[in-house]
Amino acid sequence: MTIGFRRTACSLVVLLPLAAFAPYQSFAQDYPSRPIRLIAGPAGGVSDIRARWVAERLNTALGKTIVIDNRGGAGGNIGMELAAKSPKDGYTLIIVHQGTLVLNPHIYKRVGYDPIADFTPITRFVVGALMLAVHPAFPAKTAGDLIDLARKKPGQYNYGSPGSGTPPHLAAELFKRMAKIEVTHIPYKAGAAALSDLAGGRLTYTIEGLALQAPHAKAGRIRALGVTSAKRVATLPEIPTIAESGLPQYEYMGWMGLAAPAGTPREIVGRLNAVMVKILKTAEAREWFAEQGGEPVGDTPDEFAAFIKREHAFWGPIIRDAGIRAD
Repeated sequence: MTIGFRRTACSLVVLLPLAAFAPYQSFAQDYPSRPIRLIAGPAGGVSDIRARWVAERLNTALGKTIVIDNRGGAGGNIGMELAAKSPKDGYTLIIVHQGTLVLNPHIYKRVGYDPIADFTPITRFVVGALMLAVHPAFPAKTAGDLIDLARKKPGQYNYGSPGSGTPPHLAAELFKRMAKIEVTHIPYKAGAAALSDLAGGRLTYTIEGLALQAPHAKAGRIRALGVTSAKRVATLPEIPTIAESGLPQYEYMGWMGLAAPAGTPREIVGRLNAVMVKILKTAEAREWFAEQGGEPVGDTPDEFAAFIKREHAFWGPIIRDAGIRAD
């Protein structure tokens, strides 16, 4: 359901008898009266990590259990299709991100859902940088070193991602194109699997979310070469940006948000938005997301919807020009 349709519907319902809204209003006031399902990406990935943080705090704020439902595969399309076809009663929510709402519809022949019509945005809860990393034994110490090595050995290095067309894949594709290097993309079903192969020395590099990679970089299992943001991450000041360490002008920022199936009662969407915004304004939220190189957002449903439409229009031509297809 588009924003425009919702506004039209709102202008029409005032003509209906007030009694017609009594059950609806009562339902919204009683919400939630049972556990809520929160669909997220595969276990161990960035979506899952953030979903569990969100679920714990929504659980406390709403007084009901938030059950994580991990759904991997097809760059998140499986979980999105499931959410789109779920009851529109506020008891199914989903973690959305640039891949599922913006990139996939341009990359897959069939995603099984309409990114605009099938979802009601609740709020974008974080924007943040990704991390370029290699195995500790790999000779590159900077992004520039990696680029030089790749240029000397075209086609001999590779990089992993959580799947074709996912945000990390697009971030890595942008890096590859700007650096003018020839490397092989190895798609996985989840970021955790790619990270495992990177730590095991079976991949040359990855560009993934800080939530997933930063703990392993701190533990020495992988080596961070740079972050994708325009400026250094406050909690990781020792790690340079990719732009300053070998690839000027490079920048990529990921984002995640919370959504519900289109048609979910606006009163419920409003309540969830208010609760999320309150959570995101806390010092705890700022500190937790900062540890991952992110910043909490907390915009309104309409602001989030407008943002999604702008992103969708922006990335379409880029993906088509790059010839990125997932099936």
